[in-house]
Amino acid sequence: MKTMTMYRPATVQNVLNDFDRYFESFFGDASNPLGLALAPAARLFSQSPAVDIKEVENSYLMEMELPGFDEKTIDVHVDGSNLTISSKQEKTSEEKQENYLLRERKSSSFNRSFKLPENADPEAVSASFKNGVLSLKVMKRAEAQKKTIQINAA
Repeated sequence: MKTMTMYRPATVQNVLNDFDRYFESFFGDASNPLGLALAPAARLFSQSPAVDIKEVENSYLMEMELPGFDEKTIDVHVDGSNLTISSKQEKTSEEKQENYLLRERKSSSFNRSFKLPENADPEAVSASFKNGVLSLKVMKRAEAQKKTIQINAA
């Protein structure tokens, strides 16, 4: 089986960029004095919680992973056709004074916004939180839902 790959001539700059990415993924971010930071992909995830969105017959279902969060610190807002989910984790004075050697679990804030489809009803959004997963149900407008037309025999 033959495969096709893109040819990129090796230049000094490309080699240095590749080396820098490899070095950072192995040793972590230089901003961490102990060199114990997460790999780049894990850092990206930690700043933006993962979400799954699926469409069912009469609604849209969203599930967002929020381990370690409390439903009291999570805000869900609908403004027109924009749905925003956010949280702010405040550090206590005790947490600020602790001397961690390695800290991969971050307690930080996040903010994610989604544009609702035209057939979504922004007035009919419900939310629940269980086992670190935020579940949202956005109902479709009644006029946008499928309707079966009865065919009469002539």
